[in-house]
Amino acid sequence: MFTTVATVAALSIAGRSGRLNEVWNQAQTEAAGIAWRGNYTTSPLPHEYMKTSDLPASLDWRNKDGVNYCTMSRNQHIPQYCGSCWAHGSVSALGDRVKIARGGKGIDINLSVQHILNCANVGSCHGGSVDGPYQWLQQISKATGTGISYETSNPYMACSSESDQGLCKGADWTCTAENIARTCSTFPPQGKCSGLSEYPNVTVSEYGSISGADAMQKEIAARGPIACGIDAGPILNYTGGIATMAGEGVDHVISVVGWGTNPVDNSQYWIVRNSWGEYWGEMGYVRVKFGALMVEQQCAWAAVQSYTDFNYPCYEGGENCVPSK
Repeated sequence: MFTTVATVAALSIAGRSGRLNEVWNQAQTEAAGIAWRGNYTTSPLPHEYMKTSDLPASLDWRNKDGVNYCTMSRNQHIPQYCGSCWAHGSVSALGDRVKIARGGKGIDINLSVQHILNCANVGSCHGGSVDGPYQWLQQISKATGTGISYETSNPYMACSSESDQGLCKGADWTCTAENIARTCSTFPPQGKCSGLSEYPNVTVSEYGSISGADAMQKEIAARGPIACGIDAGPILNYTGGIATMAGEGVDHVISVVGWGTNPVDNSQYWIVRNSWGEYWGEMGYVRVKFGALMVEQQCAWAAVQSYTDFNYPCYEGGENCVPSK
């Protein structure tokens, strides 16, 4: 069980841009009971068995053999500002891997960032861990057989238990049944909101941390997008093209969905999905030259174990799925 993180770290000013740092360092991560760059692996890893010479010049999971395997772009700053990039990056990459496991078929499964904020204790609206979400999810998957809920039963509210801004005031953001998965039957006083004992969810079997372009490419090519740290200061006003700035330090988390090759000089760049909405950058994405913006310093991945395709059918009001007292 991870310890509470409300007082472990607060957002701090990072880098020359003066933007707020949303990523914990090693001391903050370990103080929260999270393994720094932790690994829980039982299967062979792509960077161990794949040949570098077999990597393609370009790979984009948004259009792989004519199929889009990427889930939606997100915006961590609505309905209000919240420094939860660390949860958005991990959830987006994992959602993509679920879509890959399903062969790109069916309606997209979008996972609940709010479930992580309410229950994982690996971060908050004031920053968090790069790979903590996957460590938490693997632990609950193994212990309970149930994982992260879907967005439709726990939408993003941009609040965590220590938040006192805007709509967070006076509300409960602790890990209760209602804050994992819920529904509301009708208007009070006749109706009420209740937590659900049965809800669609995704579990993971393994997780790991990697760094370096070669290992990242092999992991992405073999199993799908990954979550990575980045120096976001230089791209606050990014409007397009390939970002080439070196970066000063990791202060943000994104997901990397592939890479491409610049025809001008044959250099390669990462295809990065941010969590600032599709109004920003290239429809929510930024291309980052290999070696730039600290993207290759710390990344995390998780292996999908199970996902819900056929749900236990709860009633509209949830009466047959209310947890027993």
